[in-house]
Amino acid sequence: MKRRRGVMAEPGCLRAWAAETEALAGRWRVRRGPSPSPATAQEVRQLRGGFRNLLLRMRGLPAALPTLPLELTVLYNSLLFTMGASDSATEGEAEGIHQGLLRVLEACGACGQDLSTEELWQKVLREVTVEELQAPLHRLGALQAAWWLSASRLGSTASLFRLLSNAEDPGRSHCSEGENELLSLLKSWQVPTEQASLPLLQSTEDLKEILCTTAAFLQGLQELEAGNFPTALSLLQEAAGGFCSKRVLAQIYTCLGCCAQRMGKPQTALQHLKRALQVDFQCLPALSHVAAVYHELGETDAELQALALLYEALEEKCPAAASSSPYFLVQTELPVRTPILASLLRHRQPSEVKYLLAQRCLQDGREADAVEHYLDFLALLQEGLQQQVPLDCSSALPRIPEVFLEAASALEQAGRHQDAITMCEEVISRTTDLIPRMLRVEERLEECPSPGAGLVGGLLSQKKESLCCLAWRTAAYLHQGWAWANLGESKEAITQFSREGMSGGCCLQVCVLSVPENLLPELEVLQKIRLLSLIGRGAQFLELERHKEALLDFQHGLQILPGDPAAASYLVQALWKLNRKQEAAAHWQKFSQEPPGEDGQQEGQGRAFPLYLVSCLKQAMFPDRHCLARNIQDYLRTTK
Repeated sequence: MKRRRGVMAEPGCLRAWAAETEALAGRWRVRRGPSPSPATAQEVRQLRGGFRNLLLRMRGLPAALPTLPLELTVLYNSLLFTMGASDSATEGEAEGIHQGLLRVLEACGACGQDLSTEELWQKVLREVTVEELQAPLHRLGALQAAWWLSASRLGSTASLFRLLSNAEDPGRSHCSEGENELLSLLKSWQVPTEQASLPLLQSTEDLKEILCTTAAFLQGLQELEAGNFPTALSLLQEAAGGFCSKRVLAQIYTCLGCCAQRMGKPQTALQHLKRALQVDFQCLPALSHVAAVYHELGETDAELQALALLYEALEEKCPAAASSSPYFLVQTELPVRTPILASLLRHRQPSEVKYLLAQRCLQDGREADAVEHYLDFLALLQEGLQQQVPLDCSSALPRIPEVFLEAASALEQAGRHQDAITMCEEVISRTTDLIPRMLRVEERLEECPSPGAGLVGGLLSQKKESLCCLAWRTAAYLHQGWAWANLGESKEAITQFSREGMSGGCCLQVCVLSVPENLLPELEVLQKIRLLSLIGRGAQFLELERHKEALLDFQHGLQILPGDPAAASYLVQALWKLNRKQEAAAHWQKFSQEPPGEDGQQEGQGRAFPLYLVSCLKQAMFPDRHCLARNIQDYLRTTK
């Protein structure tokens, strides 16, 4: 409708607008009766469209003080629907408030077209003193605060409520020392008395309570992210005592649990997380954090129970529980949208939880349970449910070939050696075409960044991926070698260990002095696999009484990782078997005097090797070190 300058709304028109506003609000109040129920999407659209059309008709006439209280009320109700119907505040609401403030200035004969929203609020609240406009302006201020809080503009929100409070009592102080200023301003804000003739879909007092909870929640999350845990705990506890739905309260208790965990208080964390589940049993991120706390405490049974409950709940896919709080258009959920909250409340996929169950069982030596969970997880992949496998960096899932190798490790430890061989064959077949025939790993240092730095980074990334594929392939051969050995097939085991020794058909050239740092982990894994393969093959040579060949393998292994206790013990045994007892005793004395080598460092304090190598590390350990030591000591006594 085109604005008609100089034409004022007639009393009859004003009464008609007021009646229409009351009718629209009445339709909403039916939903807020003794048994509140959410409106359908169609009803919300109809009511929102009704208020919007009414607002457009009112703005078709010049702004006038007699009609402004009703116009601002219609704007307020319209914005409530717009904000309540969206998952987050949008620029549309901000623009609606901006236009409302301009209408107020227009009615007072002032102008503010070139002012920002913050400047508009300053001008309106300092210059507009009409009593009838105070309550409508405060309502709009509450909506503005909700929009700014949703954008984490805490400073702008504090400035606005400083203005609102000063408008009430310019000489009053609202924040004592050590008190949170924003919360103090919100709590001390005195909402002007509403006019009974202006129908509101949500009272300003309700909005005030929601804003207080939101401000405490948001600031608590910010302090948590910054690592200021005591302050975060205090603010989150303030939010937990505020006005919010059960869903939000459960989220707040979950954040309290995470904060307590980071403060090194796992028992307190469990109390908060269990409280979250009592408030809303469908707050599954709380259950996920419960499992993590039990893992930190080393309580494996409790951790596995929590993960099993989480998996069961995710599989059921229950609909979200309806809030038992009154139905409000603007709730605490709307302004609280931050990355850290999304991270803390991330919902795990069923496949991810199934993998965690498998991994924890394997780590705890529950091989039979681990096998069951790994096979369930792999079944998800085979059934084409890849969409259940999260790809983001926060996921607990490793690369899929590593899962296959972990499953093979579990099968092997459970005595299902043939199944482990088949599982490894899957890894070998899938990585065959991904490994180049020759892979040269080195780094050419340059004085300064060059235009081709991006290309160099891409090449390093390709080499890293090739090294990963090579590690998976050689680890698969290693597992097959140990599986055949456990089946009593020494010759087949030697064949598989030897295939690993050929780097899966890849010629790997490494310039040790100039290896890029980001490739070191992959190279260390390859070195360890090579050592384990040589130990495995040497052990099989010993079984076949091919002692010279065994000795060569153990010597080569010690060249790869000098001081490795397993390779050193096997070397001494091979020399002993060859009746080179004096050399065996000399080596034994040398190794006994040396500090733990690379293997001890890795298992104790250095970089941990992948889970799929743990069973191979166990099998490569020398079986009877004490017996060998006794034989050496007896020999040394007789030769004195």
